[in-house]
Amino acid sequence: MRVKIFGRYFGIHKMWLLITLTAFAILSKLGYWQLQRAEQKTIQISQLEQLQQQGAVSWPQLAVLSASAADGVLFAGTGQWLRPYIWLLDNQIVEGKVGYDVIIPVQYTDKSRLLMVNLGWVAAGNNRAVLPELNIPEQIQLQGLIRSKVGGFRLGPNTESEGWPQRIQQPELEQMAAQLSLSSFPVLLYQQGDSPFLPHYQPVVMPPEKHHGYAFQWFMLAIAVVAVALAAARRSGRENE
Repeated sequence: MRVKIFGRYFGIHKMWLLITLTAFAILSKLGYWQLQRAEQKTIQISQLEQLQQQGAVSWPQLAVLSASAADGVLFAGTGQWLRPYIWLLDNQIVEGKVGYDVIIPVQYTDKSRLLMVNLGWVAAGNNRAVLPELNIPEQIQLQGLIRSKVGGFRLGPNTESEGWPQRIQQPELEQMAAQLSLSSFPVLLYQQGDSPFLPHYQPVVMPPEKHHGYAFQWFMLAIAVVAVALAAARRSGRENE
């Protein structure tokens, strides 16, 4: 089939037209999705900045906050590590090296609720069967960011070792607290102050600018698909003139 547009003939094949339109729609949708992600990240960064401008909350203040209200706030206080409990969050990569994030339960007083604390990263050894040696002080000065949405998708059981330290795939807070038979805050503190390990948590991994860049690439690919299709159709139209 040939059509005349602006005095020029274009050869149109229904199958190729369908493929071109489908590709254009998919690429455009991916571009808009990246723009939406950029907007979400902008809102998230703004909310975190507003919460952190309010200053750090203390143990008593944390006790009256719901998990959603505590998400994103700064926390500061002194606590005591509940020995010997340590979870090693597996497959954490920092500066190209594989290791673990060290998570421990911390108490304000003997009868207070536990706060799960991610102290940061420690490198793994060459032998996976041998866990790293950990030197954790009894008293810890906590200073960091509270998050209520932690963990993620996993395959298989969460726990890969018995005894302590215990290697895990995801920080499932309810499951971890159940192992201790003690009440725990439904949040995780990411230590940002002094730590025997390397704090590396970033609340926003990919900034909005990167999403804008990806959106531009998807839109350019969509335009390129149409341009190539038009060029091919024009060539076909000339051959049949």
